[in-house]
Amino acid sequence: MDMRFPKIAEQLLLIERELRVQGWWDEVPPSAEALSSVEPFSVDTLDFEQWLQWVFLPRMKSILEQDLPLPNASGIQEMAEMVFASRNVQGKDRQLQVLLKEFDALITVSR
Repeated sequence: MDMRFPKIAEQLLLIERELRVQGWWDEVPPSAEALSSVEPFSVDTLDFEQWLQWVFLPRMKSILEQDLPLPNASGIQEMAEMVFASRNVQGKDRQLQVLLKEFDALITVSR
C-alpha cells in the first residue's frame, strides 16, 4: 500500500465535507449521459462541484479501496481556480481551493 493513502483518504473526506458545508453537494446524481463525458473535468456536462462529487471523489475512493496506483500528477486546484474566477462566489470557494491544493501536493509527493 502506498504510504500516502491514509492522508489522501483524509483529504478526500475534507473535500466532501467542504462541498456539503457550501451547499454544493447534490442528493440526486446527474444523468448517465452527463457522467459519461469524455472531456476533462466533464466541463461539457457537469459543474465543477458536480464533477468533484460524482467523478473525482468516487474514482479516488475506488483507487484507495482497491490499492491501485495513484495518479502521477494532479491539477485539480488549478481547474478550481479557473472555474471560480469566472463566478461570483464571494470567497465561498477559498477553503475548497486550499483543500484541493493540499490534495494536489499529496499526489505529487514522491513515493
